[in-house]
Amino acid sequence: MPTGADGGTMGMVMQLAPFILIFVLFYFLMIRPQQRRMQEHQRMIAAVKRGDSVVLSNGMIGKVTRVEEAEAMVEISQGVNVAVVKSMIAEVRAKGEPAKVADKSKKA
Repeated sequence: MPTGADGGTMGMVMQLAPFILIFVLFYFLMIRPQQRRMQEHQRMIAAVKRGDSVVLSNGMIGKVTRVEEAEAMVEISQGVNVAVVKSMIAEVRAKGEPAKVADKSKKA
């Protein structure tokens, strides 16, 4: 049973190395990209203005008619306005930007 100072310290480092490596990989593959997406979403929500076409988190598409501090009024149909919490806006489309179309190059 080796009890030398070098063997004990080196053994402890070798036992902790896999955990440290897993944490570093987890940070770069999971935490950091999620933080970037969250910051982009916050910037997008802060830039929402009247007249923007938005996609809500439930899939509804509408036009912003009024913007407040934490809410936005979205017209989802002609004459139908709903109050929406701004954080539930999933995507902001520019005025007149068409919906994304599936790739048509895969024709049979």
